[in-house]
Amino acid sequence: MRKIKEVLRLKGENNLSARQIAISCDIARSTVQDYLNRAQLAGLTWPVPEELDDAALEHLLYPPACSVSVGRRPMPSMEDIHQDLRKKGVTLQLLWYEYKRAHPDGYQYSQFCYRYHRWADKLDVCLRQTYRAGEKLFVDYAGQTMPVTDPVTGAIRDAYLFVATLGASSYTYVEASFAQDLPSWIASHVRAFAFFGGVSEITIPDNLKAGVAKPCRYEPDINPTYHDMARHYGTVVIPARIAKPRDKAKVESAVGVAERWIVAALRNHTFFSLEELNKAILEKLIEFNNRKFQKMDTTRRELFEKIDRPALKPLPLDPYEYAEWKKARVNVDYHVEIEGHYYSVPYQLVREQMDVRLTSTTVEILFKNRRVASHVRDGRRGRHTTVEEHMPKAHRKYLEWTPSRIIHWAGQNGPNTQNLVTCIMESRKHPEQGFRSSFGIMRLGKRYSPERLEAACGRALALKAYSYKNVESILKQGLDRQTLEVHTEVKPVLHYNIRGREYYHEKEADHA
Repeated sequence: MRKIKEVLRLKGENNLSARQIAISCDIARSTVQDYLNRAQLAGLTWPVPEELDDAALEHLLYPPACSVSVGRRPMPSMEDIHQDLRKKGVTLQLLWYEYKRAHPDGYQYSQFCYRYHRWADKLDVCLRQTYRAGEKLFVDYAGQTMPVTDPVTGAIRDAYLFVATLGASSYTYVEASFAQDLPSWIASHVRAFAFFGGVSEITIPDNLKAGVAKPCRYEPDINPTYHDMARHYGTVVIPARIAKPRDKAKVESAVGVAERWIVAALRNHTFFSLEELNKAILEKLIEFNNRKFQKMDTTRRELFEKIDRPALKPLPLDPYEYAEWKKARVNVDYHVEIEGHYYSVPYQLVREQMDVRLTSTTVEILFKNRRVASHVRDGRRGRHTTVEEHMPKAHRKYLEWTPSRIIHWAGQNGPNTQNLVTCIMESRKHPEQGFRSSFGIMRLGKRYSPERLEAACGRALALKAYSYKNVESILKQGLDRQTLEVHTEVKPVLHYNIRGREYYHEKEADHA
C-alpha cells in the first residue's frame, strides 16, 4: 500500500526534507519526490479533503493508462492461432507477419506471443503440446474391459479396447477384441487406418509385447510383423519411452475419455457377440468425435477434416495381410521346416539361416532380405514341397525314376530281385517311399555280386522280409549260400493229461 497521505502530512505539517521523509516511511527518496510532484500537479495540498480515502487518493495521483480501443488493435482468434500452429511449417512469427500485414497498427511481435501463450497456458497439458498435422498416431489398449456374454452358456468373456488417436486433431478410433496378441494388434491397426482414411507419418505405441519384442529406452526392438505392417503402410513405429506417459499423453487422455463416454455409457447393456459390441462402440464413437471440446469451440471431427485428413498419407491399394516371421536354418536336404512341413530353397543355401514370412496362403523365404523361394502354404505335417529348380542336377535325375522303371531295372538282375522290389513298392503307402530301399538293394549287387543278390532276394521273399536291411543282413552272414529249411506243420501231442477242447465243451454243456 502506498504511503501517500503520510508523505503529504510530513511535508505539510513538519516541512521535512525528502530524505528525512524517506527514512521515516522506509521508502526510497525518489518515491517520496514522485509523490510530492504528483500532488503538486494535481493541485493537492495538506490537509487533503476528508472524502479522499487512500484508494481515491491513489487513483487521483496515479490515473489508469488510457487503453487502446479494441477496434484499433484487434487480435485474431486464439483458437485459430492454436489450430494453425499444428500445420506443417506454421510458426508464431509467420502468423504475426500475416496479422501485421492485415492490421499495421496491431500488436508487436512480443505482445502477440505473450497474449497467445497466456491463453494457451490455460489449456490442458496434452493440448499444449505441439502436434503437426498428420504427423503422429498414438495407439494403446484401455485399462478397462467390456464383458461379452455367451448366449448359449451364459459365460462372460472380457473384450479389450484398442484406442488410436491422431495428435493434431485428437480424432479417435476405438474397437474391441478378445485378445491383445499379435494378430489382434495388427488387425486393429489395419481397421484404424481404414477408419481414418489415411496413414500418419509416425505411429507411437506403448511397449506392449505384441508390438515391441524387446523394450529399450534408446533402441527398442520392434516385432518383425509389426515392422512389416508399418513398411506396408509407409509409417514409422517409434514406441514411447518406458514409464514415460507424457510421450503418449494424447492417447492416455483419449483412453480416459473413451472409458467415460463409451465404457461407462454402455455399462447397462448386455452384449452377446463381439460384432454387437463393436457396433454399439461405433455409435458412441461417432457421438464422441462430434462432441465439442470443453475449452475450444470445435469438435474432433471438424479438426480432423480441416487439419489431419489433408496431411495423412494415402492408404495402399490393398490392406495389409497378416504375416508372421520366423527364423529357420536350411537342412542338408536343402529344405526348411515350418510347422512340421518342409519347403525347398536353392541347394546352395544349405546350413544358412533364413527369414520366413508366413501368411495364410503363402510361405516366403528370404536370405539377407532377398526372397529366394516362395511356396503355397501347406499344413500337412511330414510332407515336402519341393521346386525342381532348387535341386542339384543329380537329384533331378533321381526324379526321373518311376516305380515301373525301377521294377524293370531290378528284373535285369533276376526274377527274385524283381519280385522283392515289387513287394517293397506294394508294401508302402506311396510307391515313392520304396525308391530308396530299392536303390539300396540294387547297389548291394555291386558290393557282393548279382548272383548272391538274387539268392538273397529269394531268401528274403520266402521269409517275407521286404526291406533293404534284411537283404543286407542275409548277405553279411552268408545265409544266401545256405539252404533255407522249410518247417513242416507240428502235430499235437496226445497225452492223458491233455484234456483238449472237447473236454471244455462238455463242461459248458453240463453247466447249461
